[in-house]
Formats: sequence, C-alpha cells, structure tokens
Amino acid sequence: MNAVEVRGATKVFSTRRAEVRALDAVDLTVADGEFVSLIGPSGCGKSTLLRLIADLDAPTAGEVDVFGMAARKARLEHAYGIAFQQSGLLPWRTVRQNVELPLQLHGTAAAARRARSTELLDLVGLAEFAEQHPDQLSGGMQQRVAIARALAEHPRLLLMDEPFGALDEMTRERLQGELRRIVGETGAAVVFVTHSIPEAVYLSDRVVVMSPRPGRITDVVDVERRAMDGADDIREADAFFASVTAVREALHGREGAAPGARGVETR
Repeated sequence: MNAVEVRGATKVFSTRRAEVRALDAVDLTVADGEFVSLIGPSGCGKSTLLRLIADLDAPTAGEVDVFGMAARKARLEHAYGIAFQQSGLLPWRTVRQNVELPLQLHGTAAAARRARSTELLDLVGLAEFAEQHPDQLSGGMQQRVAIARALAEHPRLLLMDEPFGALDEMTRERLQGELRRIVGETGAAVVFVTHSIPEAVYLSDRVVVMSPRPGRITDVVDVERRAMDGADDIREADAFFASVTAVREALHGREGAAPGARGVETR
C-alpha cells in the first residue's frame, strides 16, 4: 500500500481582491518507505501540498489518501508525524516531556511514555539531555527533539516542512545525515519540503520539481542512490553531482540534458 496518493489536488485561496490558485491538478504517489522531496520556487505550493497531505487544509478539488485512508481519517488515527522549520517545543516542558506530549495527549500510560521517550532520545542522540529545557539546547538539538516527538507514535509517514531551513550549514549537513540514519532505522516514508537542491538529492529517493504558482509537478528526478553506495562521502560522488544537475536543470525548464529527469510521471 502506498504511503500517500494525491489525485487531482487543486487548492484555491479566496482573498478580498481575487482568488489565488496555489495548486492546480496535482497528482503524486509516495510509496511506503520512500523518501520524496518537494522543491520549487517560493510560492509554488510545496507547503500547501504538504498541508493537504497532513489534513491541515482541505483541497478545493481532488483527493488525498494516506495509507489508503482519507487524509482526515489518517490524521485522526495518528498515521503520520510532522515537523516544521521551527521546532515548536514547549519551553516550560523538559526535552523528555516534549517528546512524550503526543503520547500524553492520547492517553498513553506514564510508564509506556517514558519507555518510548527514552528509546527516541537514544535514537536522536539526546539521551543525556532528557531533563533539560529547550532553551538550554542549540537549534540543531531542538530540531532533533522535534523529530523525536514526530516519531513518538510510531508513524509510518513523516511530513517535514523545511525542518533544517533556519540552521547553519554545518549543523544542517549533520542533521541531514542524522535524518537519513533515523529514516533507515524506522522505515518511515517521508515527504520533505526544501529549497535546497543538494539537500533534496542527499536525502531523497525521488525529487519532485514544482512550477511557479499555480503549483504543478513539472518533473520528477530519480536519485541514483545505488551509484552513490560505497562513497566515503555521498556529496563527493559523481552520481550525486549528476542528480544535482538533473534537478537544477528541471527547475530551470531544460529537459533531456541530464540523467534522471523523466517528465511529470509521479511514480
């Protein structure tokens, strides 16, 4: 079963002066366990599409399913975890308490909450900071807590909206590596919004390229992950540069010049 199926999703926002078509007839399929990044110019509807998948907004037309359920049902059944650019941690709660928050809200017993938070803090490398408060952590550490919280209820899908966008480059690269490890260990599918071409290529199985508003999927680039296996640093592999070039050329509308670009097929 696919993690995400978007069929003909259109989103129109009404303002006092006019209607704004943010998305236009978007079709997208994300397989179970697949990592897909959405990339495109500012205002192209990347975050809007993510919000439709998360049922934080409803499509004007079209349908969105998550693991075969309507997006609304998937949200009510906690089928996904979500992380944004800002960590959104509650400053009065400790790191452990922040991670446990979704479990507490849904009635999980205290012992089970503690066991799960301990497991997740080990996963993200923050076990020793469990009793600290968010303002005692760096920005990168706060984002790792946010990822742990998003994983609290064992979701098979992570929705991530530029979670590393506010971080410095060194921290961002380190967390990209951490995210690849975490996803590999959990097997979760990921839909990831980013403005960074290298980030999209480093993390993803496929990169979905979107047009300026109204947002449409104009290209999908398959990342040559197997060709990168064995490299001491993926970012130094020839296949990495080839995929970066493919995405860059897709963003600029030049077709056929690089391997991996294959039109608007979404699966």
